[in-house]
Amino acid sequence: MALNKNSLLSAYRKMSEIRAFEDRLHEENATGDIPGFIHLYSGQEAIAVGVCENLQDTDYIGSTHRGHGHCIAKGCDLHGMMAEIFGKDDGLCHGKGGSMHIADLSVGMLGANAIVGGAPSLAIGAALSAKTLRNGGVAASFTGDGGSNQGTVFEAMNMAVVLDLPIVFVTENNGFGEATGRDYAVGAPSIASRAASFGMPAVTVDGTDFFAVYETTREAVERARMGGGPTSIEAIAYRWHGHFEGDAQLYRTADQVAELRKTKDPLLNFRNHPDSKKVSAKELDAIDSDARARVDDAVAKARKAEYPPLANLLTDVYVSY
Repeated sequence: MALNKNSLLSAYRKMSEIRAFEDRLHEENATGDIPGFIHLYSGQEAIAVGVCENLQDTDYIGSTHRGHGHCIAKGCDLHGMMAEIFGKDDGLCHGKGGSMHIADLSVGMLGANAIVGGAPSLAIGAALSAKTLRNGGVAASFTGDGGSNQGTVFEAMNMAVVLDLPIVFVTENNGFGEATGRDYAVGAPSIASRAASFGMPAVTVDGTDFFAVYETTREAVERARMGGGPTSIEAIAYRWHGHFEGDAQLYRTADQVAELRKTKDPLLNFRNHPDSKKVSAKELDAIDSDARARVDDAVAKARKAEYPPLANLLTDVYVSY
């Protein structure tokens, strides 16, 4: 299905914001002002945006420890995200979650998740709720190739098939589970083929091609909304940075990373794709400039924001029903 100009601009804007956000965090982390670990999403932008452009605010996603891209793609506020990462009270979780636990239920973001393979078992709960309420909602879960080996992921996939749940399982195959290569750690010929064994449609796509991810997800989401059950998508796109900021990356060379940046750039692939010709290079350049300016503003405001007051230390610990 061909996207109109506004849809193309919206998709590229989110991809550009993710890139600008991660580029700036790569710089800011070196200052020592950001608490906790940071896992950057650069190189995988087309996956998050290709999936989430098919979802509504009332649909839900479950994320990973590498969640900034998912947050932005699902509509989380840049300023609230940056403040959260800096540990400030203005953050989306009032500075208590940090990079690996950003959540915003108002846009269907169930939260980044430091538990490896944790999202599928949460997302099937959202999918079960949507099916029970018959509200047409859909859930999507993101998992890395390392997380795809977790037993909870298998259980979630099986339950989704058994209960015919409206969910899309997205596996982001970026080549490494931390420092362990996918070819060593995943025994199946492909992650998609393993997912298919549970009895659902399962496909592999180029995760650097927004249009391929978008179209594949569109079919999966439409199937889910119509009661057709779950789908699994394996999207292949290598991350540009280390597993975390500070990773020595002894498992690959600088030349390999440079080649990825040169030949597997989701934003450049978007610009060069025939279906993007409804928008001009000038318009896309303007989006890039605006994205960088918005991120700069978010950093400036986050630095000036206040830390949570000590009185908030024991709030948000338990839920009262």
